[in-house]
Amino acid sequence: MMNPGLQYPIFGAEIQCPHCRQTIPALTLTDTYLCQRHGAFEADPETGELVHLQSGRHWRRWNNEWYRQHTHPDGIRFEIHEALDRLYTQGYKATRVIIASRYRELISSYLERSTPWRSQPDQQKPKLYGLPVEFSPDPQEDPCWEVINFDLEKEPGVPVRYPYFRLFE
Repeated sequence: MMNPGLQYPIFGAEIQCPHCRQTIPALTLTDTYLCQRHGAFEADPETGELVHLQSGRHWRRWNNEWYRQHTHPDGIRFEIHEALDRLYTQGYKATRVIIASRYRELISSYLERSTPWRSQPDQQKPKLYGLPVEFSPDPQEDPCWEVINFDLEKEPGVPVRYPYFRLFE
């Protein structure tokens, strides 16, 4: 008799769609999940990624949340901008953004830099949307940074981790 766990992709019999959060089923004996609204997603057992077949977008999972893995600076910038907007509508103000170090090269040309008249250490830091930017520690120190994209620190100094922006929240 065949082990039932081997009939499904690596994430199990069902997952939440990275786009709409609806529970979607796995197709047995394949590496595919099928969302009625967004189409097919293929699980790659070698990389641990979920790939949307129509768009080619990749996601990885951390603590049961899907995080899109960006390949273009506009994607990560858009995601940060939307998270800042959501934070603001909840009545909070962000004080800094910590971006995964794997995006340093991708986003560095988009960061604001200033050369103040007087040397002020805070103004030497690069900024994005007016917020100081720092890059995450090495993923070997904190493995979540292999998957998550950024943290926002809000006024009381509490980091807020954001999964990929959800259009249907």
